[in-house]
Amino acid sequence: MITLYTWTTPNGRKISIALEELGLRYETRPIDISRGDQFTPEFLALNPNNRIPVIVDDEGPDGQPITVIESGAILLYLAEKTGRLLPPGARGRCEAIQWLMFQMGSVGPMLGQAHHFLRYAPEVIPYAVERYSKEAERLYGVLNTRLAGRDWLAGADYSVADIATFPWIASHDWQGIDLDRFPEVRRWFDAIAARPAVQRGMAVPQ
Repeated sequence: MITLYTWTTPNGRKISIALEELGLRYETRPIDISRGDQFTPEFLALNPNNRIPVIVDDEGPDGQPITVIESGAILLYLAEKTGRLLPPGARGRCEAIQWLMFQMGSVGPMLGQAHHFLRYAPEVIPYAVERYSKEAERLYGVLNTRLAGRDWLAGADYSVADIATFPWIASHDWQGIDLDRFPEVRRWFDAIAARPAVQRGMAVPQ
């Protein structure tokens, strides 16, 4: 059994989507970050960096429980555990990992800043709004170019790269983005949104 410590954020939903896609048995422990649950001693014992998601897999690689932090690392762990969601060949695997790292290093951090300064900042800071709005536009353009002529970010294979990126694009309106301006991203987004496992994963935690 896998225990998922999570909340209703793009990073948390990456993992619930992956677990649903893989059909793995799991239970959810909601960590309400608006109440500070991530700072409790119990949670900090799992992740000293006080960030969700975290998983605890009772059946780790050596048959012993293992705790995994950081959403990208969790996705790779689950893919390797099951032999799924990474392309089989070395070249395809490299493509998927590259675009997973693109999400971790660019899409998540930059779109997260756009979320903050467009929706949550206690005061409007024009420089920050302009900076992160422009960066959001640029990143959507990168994704649009990448997806031209491809079904998925890694090419022919639906992978951890798509699962990692999708929940961030699901909040495109929070980033001031009109998705119809990026038709390749729109096509890709709609295909993923129609998957039953993704719909279930996006509803976690209840």
